[in-house]
Amino acid sequence: MSGQGSLWDIYGSRLSAATFTDLTHAFHPGQPKFPSFPDEQRNTVLDHSKGDSFQVHHYAFVGQWGTHVDPPVHFIDGGRTIDELPVSEMLLPLVILDISERVAADPDATPTLDDIAAWEGRNGRIPENCFVALRTGWWPRWPDIAKFQNKSADGVSHTPGWSKPVLEELIEHRGITAIGHEGIDTDPGLATSAGDGSLEYYVLSRDCWQIELLANLDKLPEAGALIVASWPKPKGGSGFPARAFAIHEAAS
Repeated sequence: MSGQGSLWDIYGSRLSAATFTDLTHAFHPGQPKFPSFPDEQRNTVLDHSKGDSFQVHHYAFVGQWGTHVDPPVHFIDGGRTIDELPVSEMLLPLVILDISERVAADPDATPTLDDIAAWEGRNGRIPENCFVALRTGWWPRWPDIAKFQNKSADGVSHTPGWSKPVLEELIEHRGITAIGHEGIDTDPGLATSAGDGSLEYYVLSRDCWQIELLANLDKLPEAGALIVASWPKPKGGSGFPARAFAIHEAAS
């Protein structure tokens, strides 16, 4: 296994020279969150400053906290739980759909089928069993809650999100495994402000999973990268903070 052509050889010849980009926000109390969720509580159980020989924290937070994974069971009764997502789905080809320029002019912008057609015109067909991330330019607003929610005077949140035609095309006709985005929700703010989470329901109902609150998507190529997304394995878990990163060619 250590000879030429092994995974060790691929690591030595390609991956060791690649760029590794962290796509994860460090979570902490007081960060942006779904409005009805409680804030994180963190206590120091043991600490060097108290004369203890090691440091231990006690954490209390909802599963959907910070950059996190949503398995199908999050919305779908009987859907796959976190521990049922196989590790083979934690390393996937990464596709970036970039609508950040439109979002800069209109925070309510969502992707269109033309965005898929344009991406495929440049890169070829979106590969099956991949991870598609929506780049909106929203992640640098972290950790400012007001900027993340971007509410107008009437209390409506103006944030970008996915669109049903694009999700249907990706899931039904491209056979993707998972999606991700920089915002708190799959659905745009105009929908979530009205209590509409139908796009997230749709994604999870198709046995796909997702990563929310991704960071640094602007540092990645739109094609050719890999994403590694991992998380703890709570039995029957419906969501948990995740650590996600991309592996891609170094910038020339």
